[in-house]
Amino acid sequence: MKFVLVPLAAISLLIACAPVISQRGYVPDPSNEGTIKTGADTKTSVQSRLGYASTTATFGNDSWYYISATEKQVAFFTPTVLRRTILAVYFDKTNKVTSVRHFGLQDGHVISFESKETPARGRELTFLQQLLNATPGTSATSIQETNPGNGGGPVP
Repeated sequence: MKFVLVPLAAISLLIACAPVISQRGYVPDPSNEGTIKTGADTKTSVQSRLGYASTTATFGNDSWYYISATEKQVAFFTPTVLRRTILAVYFDKTNKVTSVRHFGLQDGHVISFESKETPARGRELTFLQQLLNATPGTSATSIQETNPGNGGGPVP
């Protein structure tokens, strides 16, 4: 019986770790994309062929973006992007197509976020330091009297 359970457990473990590949967003259709003509098609005709855009331009609403991604995920690990394509359709003021462009992962730019912190005056106290520095018997009124931000004038 043991000889049957060990291979069965190994097979189930391998199946659980099999990568899952998923398609997200817009599913590209080159035949529909090829029928879009600059200067002739409008937003209405593009929407009837390609459907609703994944996102639009923030300002001006003069470009639509159809975003497609293929991702691979193994078990509980973070998914890895295998392929990403973006179809960008640009419009003029009269809602006619001015250009159609394709973008991929190679067209992206890596953005590095700044991790520096703005220095603050004073120092940060731990909970224990705050607890030990607390003066027993002080009231909220005496704290307000010594606060330099309450007008700066003498206390009445």
